[in-house]
Amino acid sequence: MADEEGTGAPEKIRSKRIFLNHLDSFVGRYVGKYLSNSVVGSSLEELNDDEEQNEEETESAKSVPLPQGTYRIVGTLSNPEAKKPDFAFETFSFETRDELFNCLQDCDIIIYNITEAAQQLDEASWVVSALHSDLENFESPKIFILLSTIMTWAQTKPVDPEDPEAAFTEDDYRKRKCHPNFKDHLNLEKLVIKFGKTKKRKFSTYVVASGVIYGMDESVFHLFFKEAWHGLNSTIPCFGDGKNVVPTIHVNDLAGILQNIMEHKPKTYYILALDESKHTLKELVKAISKLGPGKIQHVPQEDALLNSELTQSDYDHLLVNLTMEAFFIKENFNIRWVAEAGIVENIQNLFKEFKQSRGLVPLKIAIFGPPAVGKTSVAEKLAKHYKLHHIKIKDVIAEVIADLELRSSQPEAEAAEESEEENAAGAADEDPQELLDQVRENMEQSGGRLDDTYVNRFMKKKLLSMPCQNQGFILDGFPKTYLQTKIIFAAEEEEEEEGGMNKLPQYDKAITPDVSQDNDAENTPVVQDIIQIVGKPKNYGPTPEELKELQRKEADERLAKEAAEQAEKERREAEEAAEKLARWEEWNKRLEEVKKQEQEFLEAHSIPLRNYLMQNVMPTLTQGLIECCRIRPEDPVDFLAEYLFKNNPQIE
Repeated sequence: MADEEGTGAPEKIRSKRIFLNHLDSFVGRYVGKYLSNSVVGSSLEELNDDEEQNEEETESAKSVPLPQGTYRIVGTLSNPEAKKPDFAFETFSFETRDELFNCLQDCDIIIYNITEAAQQLDEASWVVSALHSDLENFESPKIFILLSTIMTWAQTKPVDPEDPEAAFTEDDYRKRKCHPNFKDHLNLEKLVIKFGKTKKRKFSTYVVASGVIYGMDESVFHLFFKEAWHGLNSTIPCFGDGKNVVPTIHVNDLAGILQNIMEHKPKTYYILALDESKHTLKELVKAISKLGPGKIQHVPQEDALLNSELTQSDYDHLLVNLTMEAFFIKENFNIRWVAEAGIVENIQNLFKEFKQSRGLVPLKIAIFGPPAVGKTSVAEKLAKHYKLHHIKIKDVIAEVIADLELRSSQPEAEAAEESEEENAAGAADEDPQELLDQVRENMEQSGGRLDDTYVNRFMKKKLLSMPCQNQGFILDGFPKTYLQTKIIFAAEEEEEEEGGMNKLPQYDKAITPDVSQDNDAENTPVVQDIIQIVGKPKNYGPTPEELKELQRKEADERLAKEAAEQAEKERREAEEAAEKLARWEEWNKRLEEVKKQEQEFLEAHSIPLRNYLMQNVMPTLTQGLIECCRIRPEDPVDFLAEYLFKNNPQIE
């Protein structure tokens, strides 16, 4: 490219060092992974058809060390104890902001995400201010990107009062009015734009206002995906009337926009990061509900606040009502779109992403055996262990009849709406009353049994239902014949060919069970062996009720353990105190004995001394003291000495 422009040899592209805060957050993980797999300057090249076709392969590529010209991702973790992500070149934890600033000096691009953690606002403000103050000392130009949210537009007045649905664009960013809970976000946006207007060649700043971010783990929309996946309720809640328009962006598309900003270095300071959709909350929840029951129910907005899984920020984002157009990125950037049309049009791909990112793999098991060997008992235990749907012929038939009776009694409007939903899901357009009459007539003619034609049809529909496709299922003693097996599990595109007996039949991978062998006839070993063969559960995990019960049991066990440890500690302390007291008493007893012996020893040795003094000293000394007291001389000591000298018996 450089040669074509006549500027000589192409410039050698070097690796870029990108700082991204909270690499372990939803946005941090996927934006960091995307950029770590991107080559510096790749967004400057025009996309071709092959690149667009291989888009999924590029997204699913693993982070590997690449040659010069790549992005090296460094940053912080929201949880300092968390493991460093595989895509990260280096992670840091800082005790002081000076340490943080020293790290940022080595980075070419600094991205601060404030969409998920409000506590990062203060740090982001300090960082951009510190960098701006130090820009004269930069060895190379730096880019600061603030990843913000469209909630700073939430209360903006319509562009055209006569047309409330007129879309906002980047050109209207000076008119934006924020949601009351996002005033600090707006102030930080203004600060970042202000610092970028001084010396842009050395320090460029951008504000990216992203729509509600989705994809992979689903973030704000996770509640709806989880409700649909579990299928515990017949409907998925939609807060309010659902008529509010929610701007959205896939997390990988957001990462692509950030890459384009870093490489194109546009002159504009404020950029909207949105897909092309203008879906309402009702349309979004309706699309997500197809992962499960396929139906929604409107509930009061206030009910959302009662859900412990929704934060205040999530609540605000879900109820935002903004019609926006991201013209700038469409006209100036080269983006390898993952979901340009939004959630509704790409919902099946999002389902695949959701299952893959959370390791949600359905288990499909079929249990066969002679009558009365315990198939149902084994199936019930496995269904409970793996949280699978226990499929029995009688239950399926009863469920179909109940559903047909309900649909037959519905008003025409509701029946038409439900029929439309079933047709959209691939179900046959058939009058429920007519089918119900056929089923009842067939059962009456067959003595209460239903022909295989209907049984196979209902069983296949059950296995293709979203609950069975999500968690998986256990077939209990069905199918019973080769013909049933072929009808249920054969692929629709399979064609009969001569010599087909030597060829493995084509089967429907979506519903065909896993293949395993076990020869143990005892129920208990069978269950354990099957669990060992199939492996650990690969479903969503415990329900909130089960999780609370598990936490309660763990708390009880922990309290019991702590109580036992405290009792053992008190017992040891009591034993040590008693032993110490016994030792103290023994010590005092021995001490008294020693004192007694010492006293007796002193007394025994003092008798000769006393006798000596009484015989040789005390008589003369006593007489001298008496004489001294009688005379009372001026110097009694001298008088006593002279008296003892004169009256010494030895001198006499």
